[in-house]
Amino acid sequence: MRMVVWEIRMPIALMAVTVGACLSLAGAQMQTILANPLASPFTLGISAAASFGAALAMVLGVALVPAALALMVPINAFAMAMLASLLIFGLSTMRGVTVETIVLLGIALVFTVNALLALLQYFASEQALAAVVFWTMGSLTKETWTKVAVTALILVVVTPIFARRAWALTAIRPGEARAVAMGVPVRRLRLETLILVSALAAVPVSFVGTIGFIGIVGPHIARLLLGEDQRFSLPGSILSGALSLSATSVLSKANLPGAVLPIGIIAALVGVPVFAILIFTNGRRSW
Repeated sequence: MRMVVWEIRMPIALMAVTVGACLSLAGAQMQTILANPLASPFTLGISAAASFGAALAMVLGVALVPAALALMVPINAFAMAMLASLLIFGLSTMRGVTVETIVLLGIALVFTVNALLALLQYFASEQALAAVVFWTMGSLTKETWTKVAVTALILVVVTPIFARRAWALTAIRPGEARAVAMGVPVRRLRLETLILVSALAAVPVSFVGTIGFIGIVGPHIARLLLGEDQRFSLPGSILSGALSLSATSVLSKANLPGAVLPIGIIAALVGVPVFAILIFTNGRRSW
C-alpha cells in the first residue's frame, strides 16, 4: 500500500496539480503582457526548445551540463528552454522592439527549433526516435517526490510576486498608453514578467515534456468565470490549470485498461470541446 500510494500514485497526482498550475499561470501572464489571447510560454518557443534539448540527450547523448549525466534529459530540456527565454529577453530589450515583434520572434524560434528537432529525428535510431516522440507528447508516469518539490517551489516563489503586481498587471490590459498614464512602468513590468514566466514554464516542461494546451485555455476559463481583475483571475488561473491537468491525468489512465495515454494528447482532445462549451454558454468572450 505504501509503495502504490506514496511512491507511485501520489507523486503523479501532485505533479499534475503543480504542473497545471504553473503552465496556466504562465499562460495568463503571457497573455496579459503581450495582449494576445493565443499567447503562452510556448508561443515564444520555450516548449520547442525544451524538446530539442531533450532530443539532444536521447539521440546524440549530449549533456549540456556534464556533471549531471543521471538527469541528462530534464536538465538539457531546462537549459535549452532557459536559453530560448534569454534569447527572446535579450532581443526584447533592443530599441524599437514592440510586443508584436516579440511574438513574431517567438514564432520564428518555434519553426527553427522544430526544424532542428525534425533533423535529429531523421537520423535517430528507432529506439531513440520512439523516446523523443513519447517525450514530446507529455507524460506524468515517471514523476518523483523531488520533481514535485522543485515544481512546487517555483510556483510558491513566483506566485506572490505576481500577486503583489496584480494592480499593475490589471492596469496594462486596457492598453499600454492608459497604463503608462496611470504610472505603471510598462516596459520594466513586461520584461520582468517575461523572465518569471520563462522560469515558471521551463521547470515543469523539463520534467513532463510538452503539454501546451493548458497554458492557453486555463487562463481563459478563469477570465470567463471571474473577470479580468488579477486579484481574482490570478488564483483562478492557478486553480483552473491544476484542476484541468489533474482531471486529464485521471482520464489518461481510464481509457485503456493497463495503459496510460500521453497526457498532452488527452489534454487537447478533452480541453477543446470543454472550452468551446464554456465560451458559448457564457455568451461572451474574454477578449
